[in-house]
Amino acid sequence: MPPPSKPHSTSYKSTQVKVDARIAPGKIMSLLSPDEVQDLLKVGHTELYPLFRRCTLAVLNSGAMEDDAKAVLEAHHNYDIEVIQQSRGIKLALYNAPETAFVDGEIIHGIREHLFSVLRDILYNHKAIKNPHKHLDSNTATTDAVFRVLRHADILKTGQNSPLIICWGGHSISRAEYEYTKKVGYELGLRDLNIGTGCGPGAMKGPMKGATIGRAKQHLPQGRFIGLTEPGIIAAEPPNPIVNELVILPDIEKRLEAFVRVGHGIIVFPGGVGTAEEILYLLGILLHSKNTSLPFPLIFTAPESSRAYFEHIDQFIKKTLGHKAAHCYEIIIGDAPKVARTIKKGITEVFTYRRKHKDAYYFNWLLNIPHVFQQPFEPTHEQITQLEISQDLDTPILAAHLRCIFSAVVSGNVKDSGIRRIEEQGPYKIQGDIKIMQLLDELLKSFVQQGRMKLGQKSYQPCYELVRI
Repeated sequence: MPPPSKPHSTSYKSTQVKVDARIAPGKIMSLLSPDEVQDLLKVGHTELYPLFRRCTLAVLNSGAMEDDAKAVLEAHHNYDIEVIQQSRGIKLALYNAPETAFVDGEIIHGIREHLFSVLRDILYNHKAIKNPHKHLDSNTATTDAVFRVLRHADILKTGQNSPLIICWGGHSISRAEYEYTKKVGYELGLRDLNIGTGCGPGAMKGPMKGATIGRAKQHLPQGRFIGLTEPGIIAAEPPNPIVNELVILPDIEKRLEAFVRVGHGIIVFPGGVGTAEEILYLLGILLHSKNTSLPFPLIFTAPESSRAYFEHIDQFIKKTLGHKAAHCYEIIIGDAPKVARTIKKGITEVFTYRRKHKDAYYFNWLLNIPHVFQQPFEPTHEQITQLEISQDLDTPILAAHLRCIFSAVVSGNVKDSGIRRIEEQGPYKIQGDIKIMQLLDELLKSFVQQGRMKLGQKSYQPCYELVRI
């Protein structure tokens, strides 16, 4: 099958005009302490400034269709940012920022808000979560950390039963798939459902765009369009223009937990290895014995032309995790209204369950997430070779280890750190049971054939090698 055509978009160019500017805060993060400013100095904290620079560049690059974080950073190597402390507050000084973030010399309002969201989250994560004296050595401690990041970002709203649908899917999708995500989003908007995604382009943007029209047609107020990301992926998937609440979690594992804690149901569209990682993460949790009675609507959906995508995913799940895992989701092909009706019905069951068990509407405390799904996985070559991939493992553990495999491929494809590792040490060596490696090989090859690995790449060079043992 030839690679699908990509949605039309204007790609960023390293030769674009660069802008210097001073940006005042809006509603977010207008005051900093001298200690916080010191942490963000270019010559100060060795870790925080590069992280701040990288994430703000991603925000300024909003709308770009480029998923190679290393290429983005190199194209904007002369970009710089500085926090200016003033008696009445702070400003951000930008140097050589992408011109696309400005209109008639003024920064776009949404991008300005996202810049200060980055500032808020980077500082908070550093002080409260990644503090070396803070040990997240249990599942309750990690969940508490995720809760505090979301609370600090004002994502958790009490006193309202406002349904939030999490939409997963790829940034590299076909035009037909993108149009279908908008149709589903439109149906969700008509039903006053809010949307959360990974905040990037493709299947993360489409549902938000469709929901905007659906809400307008019903004369509903602006909905919540929440983007949850993390520092390693934000440059490859910069926030799309519709996101109106942006949160940067400390790492991919806390980002994934945030999705399932704040979402009342999840819709999965076609994607690639990142989408497969998300699916395995959630299925591994739902298969845990403590979660079997907990309602959690999960729908896989695609246009008719992409039916084969979920057929491949479905077969991979059944042959690795078993038919019990397949009972955790429903597949709906080519019927956007049915998707919306089904997810809304599922949410009604979720709210009924939470009322009965006195759980919060805004945060899924009752969902049990084993610590193996919370521990940060750094996809080094050594860590990959140490992963056990065997059908002798308990099913949730196998799902967790497979999730790490897909996370490594995502890193090698689009993350700056992963791309550099592959350049220096060669492809990851992924090894495991012969049967699982064969199934994994078939699935990954289907992603390559369908053009789902990287944006605009005519010939994909794998960042991995599969070893059968």
